[in-house]
Amino acid sequence: MRQELGYKEKSGQFTKFGQWYADRVQDTQYRDAPWCDMFLAWAANKSGLSDYVGEFAWTPSHAAWFIQQNAWSRQPEPGALVFFDWRGGKSYKGIDHVGVVERVEGKKIHTIEANVDRVWLKRKTRETDKVVGYGIPRMVKSNVERLDEIRSTERPFVAPPRSETGHGSPLDVLGTPPALLAAMVLMTIVLSLRVTGRRRGTHRRLSWLPWRGDPAGPPAGPRVPSPRNPFAGERGAGDEKALLVKATGAAEGPKRRRPYDPS
Repeated sequence: MRQELGYKEKSGQFTKFGQWYADRVQDTQYRDAPWCDMFLAWAANKSGLSDYVGEFAWTPSHAAWFIQQNAWSRQPEPGALVFFDWRGGKSYKGIDHVGVVERVEGKKIHTIEANVDRVWLKRKTRETDKVVGYGIPRMVKSNVERLDEIRSTERPFVAPPRSETGHGSPLDVLGTPPALLAAMVLMTIVLSLRVTGRRRGTHRRLSWLPWRGDPAGPPAGPRVPSPRNPFAGERGAGDEKALLVKATGAAEGPKRRRPYDPS
């Protein structure tokens, strides 16, 4: 900023600061516009302080920005932006000039201002009776840092990523919601089949169930005799007739005599 002291606007009110601002906002009308605030925007950009100083061409808007940032003061300090109303008003809406406080001596402030004495960028010594207020960049920075700290506490907790330990076991699926749902469906089917069998007077053997062991079922025990044929079950079905003859003494048919049989 101090290196630019002594700069003078060109013919037609053209300045390099106005040209820089016009390029930045893509509006050529700023090339030859009043440049006191555009010089501050240029200096802040060059020093990397735009976030705390702001970039404006219209001084009332610049003052309103400091008010919104809670960085507005009535007390001067070095580095503060000083806003003037040459009519002596105290509202930011009447501001028509801005500069930078270089130092404070009693009730006077020493400033660096652009577009003063019509065409110059130079140092000035000012009374404070025309001052509306001061924009404090350090307060803007402090508020921004405090806001960032508050926002950081509002971030949700993020669980650390799980470390990969290789391929999972097939048994890992047990206990998962799909596995539990499948087990419930299976049990429902089994219970419904058992209830249905009991209602019909029979008890079905579900040989396909995995916990019943041998799919063929238990070995067959001794056959129970039929109430109509008490000898059924002792032998095969083909021997029932012979057993009936034996029990009743009935002849199988006419007995053929042998040649040597005397009877």
